[in-house]
Amino acid sequence: MDFTFTPEQEALHEQAREFLVANTEPSWAQLAELGWTGVSIAEEDGGAGLTFVEEAVLFEELGRTLYRGPYFSTVALTLPALPGDLRAEVASGEASWTLAFGPLVPDLDTADRVAIVGGDGIFELEGAEREVLETTDHTRTLGVVRGGEPGRRLSDATALTGIETRSQAALALEACGVGRRALEHAVEYASSREQFGKKIGAYQAVSHPLADAYTRVELSRSLALWAAWCVATDDPQAPLAAAAAKSTAAEAAVLVCETAIQALGGIGFTWEHELHRLYKRALGIESYGTSSTRLRAEIAASLLEPDNVGVPGLSQAPRRQRDREPPSGQELASLHVRRLRLAHEEADRGSPQAGTRRRRSGGDVHVEPLGAPRDVHGRACRRVRHPHAESPSSP
Repeated sequence: MDFTFTPEQEALHEQAREFLVANTEPSWAQLAELGWTGVSIAEEDGGAGLTFVEEAVLFEELGRTLYRGPYFSTVALTLPALPGDLRAEVASGEASWTLAFGPLVPDLDTADRVAIVGGDGIFELEGAEREVLETTDHTRTLGVVRGGEPGRRLSDATALTGIETRSQAALALEACGVGRRALEHAVEYASSREQFGKKIGAYQAVSHPLADAYTRVELSRSLALWAAWCVATDDPQAPLAAAAAKSTAAEAAVLVCETAIQALGGIGFTWEHELHRLYKRALGIESYGTSSTRLRAEIAASLLEPDNVGVPGLSQAPRRQRDREPPSGQELASLHVRRLRLAHEEADRGSPQAGTRRRRSGGDVHVEPLGAPRDVHGRACRRVRHPHAESPSSP
């Protein structure tokens, strides 16, 4: 089995890199002229008839350059729900879309049209008011829609599972591009900056964290490309692969950006440097949709219940219900609402939870209670009750 890119995919990668370096803020019409908006759209609908693997090449490069536009919201989120005539409009560059898949809608200021989940279907939203919110990441805007009426029915709610899988894989690929670009900045600086008569990259305190960052980027990219292949081939493990890729790549991008900022010192967090924008995009990817913690819980549930692989999030449904028939559109819509409610609960609790703090050690992030007793190394100690101690309830 050959996991390398084909010559055509390599050519697409080179074209994307060269174009995005020369055009840092391309328009939707320019992307359509290159054929990027119709990569996976069938040829009879005006597309190239390729697969999600080719789109994966573009997502990674668009993430690397912090592209600000509706490509993610159109191609990753909404495209699977569009009928043939609307896909043709996307391929030609006549329309771009976004999907109100959660409380915050991405690319709301650049997408032409909005789709919304309602009941057992996905509909075009007509006459709604849009409000773009001020967020940390200015390279990908988020907003909310208010009012409006459901218009044309686009597809059944059964498309939501595939949409979520595609979006997670796309975000993982973007995170790989972000992490790669941050690492390039750090390596370039460490290779040119001199201190005490040596390049700072010669010091282990700089080179070892960068080596760890490189490992994280490469492992994340392997997972993300596996997820892209699963999506392109409709593999049953696609949801599991996408969840693993998104949870791993997003956290890796955040840590790599933090390492790069530390390597560059004071320059790394200046407004003029690109690193803070990469860091904010990485944080945005990590916080978008289902949290990494919940994704890992779904992966664990799928591994513990092999019959449920391919449908993360349904692992706690009664077994007789799962074995009886596939989930209906109404059940998937209910699942979507339930997961949004859980996401709101997590947001209300905060991350990390109130009364705790995050501590970074050896490249890992630990969450520990505030005020916990500490050893000589500053690590939180557990309180252990002596086995012969009296319990609070004893007289």
